[in-house]
Amino acid sequence: MKKMAWALCLIATAALVVPAVTAGPGFDRDTFKQFVTLRAGTGAPVYWYAIGEVYSSPEGKRLLRIEGSDTARMIAATEPDTAIQLSRKVFIYRDPETNEILKEYKGQPVVRIAYPYQFITYKLVGDRLTTFVEQGAGANLQKIGPGDNFLLRRLGPSLVFSSPLFLNMETPRGHYEAYENYDFVYHPAEQDPAAKHQLIWNRVGDLPAFVGKGKAVIQMVGWRVDRFEDLPASIREYVKAEAPLWMQPPKDLDEIRSLQK
Repeated sequence: MKKMAWALCLIATAALVVPAVTAGPGFDRDTFKQFVTLRAGTGAPVYWYAIGEVYSSPEGKRLLRIEGSDTARMIAATEPDTAIQLSRKVFIYRDPETNEILKEYKGQPVVRIAYPYQFITYKLVGDRLTTFVEQGAGANLQKIGPGDNFLLRRLGPSLVFSSPLFLNMETPRGHYEAYENYDFVYHPAEQDPAAKHQLIWNRVGDLPAFVGKGKAVIQMVGWRVDRFEDLPASIREYVKAEAPLWMQPPKDLDEIRSLQK
């Protein structure tokens, strides 16, 4: 009983010092601008780094490590309360014990996650942040949206922009279902970009195809830097050697349209 009382005391004490998480009143022009600037900067490229693990579900066995980067830039929009993001991302799998980049897994070739581009339009509609996404090419071009699932939360002085995604679509490889959640966290008092802009990402869906059948949970954390040279060497050297296209985001809409053909 004493141990239980002590544990309850600790919980009560923690509740006094942890900042409250409160739902915002919805987006306005200021918080809309804060999000799109956090996500893709103001014109010069920005770089998001993320690292995490792949687990089997429901067993919870750690199967893989995953590491990658997402580079983005914001370009001018012609419509009011609108922002346009041009980006691309690449993620690699590593051995959970040795951290070596995996080329094969139990005899199967390992395929990295690589998007040559993503074209995302953000619009402020009332107090909702809405998104329109284009990705893929040719017959596999996908146009997704409008989506208005973004949530604005306040964690003390920080802002948390949450995007829960319930994916349910047909793809060239068959029906695709997954749940993903992005939490972009903005700490306005910080000066270092990696401390000011942070990310938590989770996904529940199928295992990577090269692993086999079954469900997986992927969890990653990350942060933003403002120069390619400031990415951790582990992913920076891989991109330079194996994925040079991902050293910069798409330049403009002409490049996007070319990649869509």
